[in-house]
Amino acid sequence: MLFKKPQLSFRQIINMNVGFFGIQYSFGLQQTAINPLYTFLHAKPEELPLLNLAGPMTGLLIQPLIGALSDKTWHPRFGRRKPFFLIGAIFCSLCLFAFPFSSALWMAVGLLWILDAANNTAMEPYRAFIADKLPPNQLATGFLTQSFFTGLGITLANVSLYLFQQVITGETHAGIPYWVFGSFFVGAVCSIGTVVWSVIKTPEIPPTPEELKQIRENKRGLFDPFIEIFSAIKDMPKTLWQLSLVYLFQWYAMFVYWQFISHSIAKSVWHANSVDNRALYQEATGWTGLVNGFYNIITFLSAFALVGLAKKYNAKSVHVICLLLAAISLFIIPTIENKYLLFAPMIGFGIAWASMMGIPYIMVVSSIPKERYGVYMGIVNMMIVIPMILQTISFRFVYENFLGKNPSNAITFAAVLLLFAALATLRIKTKKNTDPEINMPMAAGH
Repeated sequence: MLFKKPQLSFRQIINMNVGFFGIQYSFGLQQTAINPLYTFLHAKPEELPLLNLAGPMTGLLIQPLIGALSDKTWHPRFGRRKPFFLIGAIFCSLCLFAFPFSSALWMAVGLLWILDAANNTAMEPYRAFIADKLPPNQLATGFLTQSFFTGLGITLANVSLYLFQQVITGETHAGIPYWVFGSFFVGAVCSIGTVVWSVIKTPEIPPTPEELKQIRENKRGLFDPFIEIFSAIKDMPKTLWQLSLVYLFQWYAMFVYWQFISHSIAKSVWHANSVDNRALYQEATGWTGLVNGFYNIITFLSAFALVGLAKKYNAKSVHVICLLLAAISLFIIPTIENKYLLFAPMIGFGIAWASMMGIPYIMVVSSIPKERYGVYMGIVNMMIVIPMILQTISFRFVYENFLGKNPSNAITFAAVLLLFAALATLRIKTKKNTDPEINMPMAAGH
């Protein structure tokens, strides 16, 4: 007999995703604060891509491995996915607390490797957690609730940088401003606190007797998770292969944006750079946090509206339009010299970010067998991090030889890549029922 998952109320869906807020607060600091922190420790702009290798490399190694392990895990008390949430959140909090005390560039880089490993340990099972818990007609709401908390968490992380900069002065002997400490300390509390909330409030669905038998019979050899990953890749649905091309352009572009946006804004608005105008670059960094916070406000305000659009039209069309909005926004940003006008293009960029964090999962989730949710969500993350690895390795050459070491040109380059991502999205062939909530009634409480 096929097990039918119970409908959850909107409040229950919110509770199960609260932990995603803490994880994304940490990612928000990585997006906006880590590269300026590297710069404060005397890293040059052209060195930033390689210094960010930790994120994609740990994602590539950790997420599919954790996904495969969590698929084969069950404990009557601790569950399947929740142990990984907790372990990741604990180490994430410790790293966030330690980060501002970095005394040299190598220390900050080392901490980023540990922080990213912890974040990925916590985040990967969260995608599978949604697929585990929710019936098909609530999947879109579940994934876009994660987009909402992504926007909220990253917003507060970014805005905190600006706010603490207004009230805290001075810097460490290594050159890190003291206002950085406030944002990282708040992140350390949010990371563990929100995950604990979700763990307490959301019980996991026990495996069926057949699934439990399969888990117990699995010998769990040392190489079993790796065998499972390669087996899943070999059997991967065509929809996921098509998504990989979209992600190649999309995530390469986003990594360029996060690394160079503070330098681009410093150049176009303050006519300054991080080497010759350190004080002005700090001011530009704080304003970048505010601008990035604003686009994430747009993200969490628009996330649930995208559910309605995906119902009325389809997920693929929504994502194409959102990518075009993001490309237009990045074309505009380097031309703006008034810092207040920077918020206008961030509206389109924030809507696109909501789509990036939720819509692709809606497009592909019905193609994934439920007993392999964890490993395939990890493989989807591999599609995110491989373009980022390529960016960290290749972009210094592109930046120095084709973009004239101009951070504004780097942002324009990212805009072009987002156009290619939109075109690649048009190639995705989705099943009629790939958009789980389309033409289905919303659950009670929505």
